[in-house]
Formats: sequence, C-alpha cells, structure tokens
Amino acid sequence: MKKNTTFNSAGKLTALLFLITLFLTPCVIVNAGERGVLMKFGEVQNQILGEGLHLIIPVVNTVKKLSIRVQKQEISAEASSKDLQNVFTDVALNWHVIPQEVNAIFQQIGDEQDVVIRIINPAVEEVLKAVMAKYTAEEIITKRGEVKSGVDDALSTRLGSYHVAVDDISLVHVHFSERFGEAVEAKQIAEQEAKQAEFIALKATKEAEAKVNLAKGEAEAHRLLRDGLTPEILQRQAIEKWNGKLPLIVSKEAPKLLNLSEILKFD
Repeated sequence: MKKNTTFNSAGKLTALLFLITLFLTPCVIVNAGERGVLMKFGEVQNQILGEGLHLIIPVVNTVKKLSIRVQKQEISAEASSKDLQNVFTDVALNWHVIPQEVNAIFQQIGDEQDVVIRIINPAVEEVLKAVMAKYTAEEIITKRGEVKSGVDDALSTRLGSYHVAVDDISLVHVHFSERFGEAVEAKQIAEQEAKQAEFIALKATKEAEAKVNLAKGEAEAHRLLRDGLTPEILQRQAIEKWNGKLPLIVSKEAPKLLNLSEILKFD
C-alpha cells in the first residue's frame, strides 16, 4: 500500500516537472507566408524557422517573424530625360523578401518597413533617373515597353543584392511638364498639317501627270491616224462613199460634169 502511494507521488512529481518545463519553454508559431529569424542572446542565427510550431529556449532565444508574401509598393519619382525634360513617373512595384535569406535581410537592414524606406524607395528613384537619362522625352513615350524593361532589369539586379526579389513593376503613369505637353501637341498638329499638305501636293502632281499623259496619248493617236492616211486610203474611202453621180459644176462657160479622175487625183 505504501509502495503504491510512493509510486503515485513520483508520477505526480514527474507530471508537475513536465508542466513546469513546458511552461518555461515557450512555443513560437510561424504563420503561413512568414519565416522566423532565430536569435540567440540577440545574435542572428543561420537557422530559419519555417511555417509551423517551434520550441525555443526562454531568455536565450528570441524570434523575429518576417513576411515573405508579395507586397505592393507605390512610388512617385522625378527624373530627367536625355533632352533634359522633367519626367514624372508613378511606379507600382510588387516585391517579396527571398525566403531563404530572411536572416540576412533582418541582420543587415531590418523588417519590411525598413526595407521599403531604406532600400526600395531610394533604389526605384535612382534606377528611374539612370534609365530615363538614356532616352529623349519622345522616346520615353514611343518606346515605353523598352523603358519598362530597362527599369525592371536594373531594379531586379539592384534589389537582388539586398535579398529582395522583384515580381513585377509597372510604370502606371508617365507625364511631363505642362509646357512640354503643349509643345508635343503643337508638334503633332504641325506634322498632321504637313502630311495633309504633302498629300494635297502629291494628288495635284498625279492629276497633272494624268492630264499630260492623256494629252500625249491623244496627240499620238492623231499622229498615227495622220500617218496612216495615205493617198491610196483616201482614194478608196472616197470611192466607197461615192453614190455614182458626178457633181455638176456651174461656171461662166457651159455647165459640165466634174471629171472623176480629177477628184481622185492626189499630189
């Protein structure tokens, strides 16, 4: 009986010690779309905690959780084109922290807010200035796809060195100063007017050429007709049209019939 009592006391003591240990050993839950940065006495460790439940040593270990989901950042920046026009650009950037490098980014930069303020915003502004300076204002409009590709490549390379991946970048709105917009509009109007004048001149030229060609054709037809009317042809046509009656010629002398041979005689 005494032995059973001792056994029960030992079991209760073991359970109590387990509960105390469990209580003193806190759990950390890393949610979906997150990674945990494990630290030992404040020093960042190489181990990265994935999604799920993790046990850590109290006091010794702490965990900082960072989101690895795609995040959107909207930035407005000003740059200068190759022809020194002011370019105002609204950028929408989709980015995320590289999951296997969250410990490095937290150690070197900080959390997501620090990444935006200290890395992403300055990087976008500098990349836009560098890329826009390669194109004239007109080329920025006409080669928008090429400009976007250049910004995407340069920004991906720059942010990649800070453990940030670029998912997509959009040049939402690109505009220039009001004065430049008026100049572009005036140029477009002038170009349209020039094209219209060129069309009218070309039309007039074509019409003149058509008239000249028509006149040449008529002259050539008359020449061919004239060259083809030989004395023999004229004589045959006269014979074909003769009704068999000789014309009567009235003069001071006695009336006489016209000699047919004289009618058909050609020099």
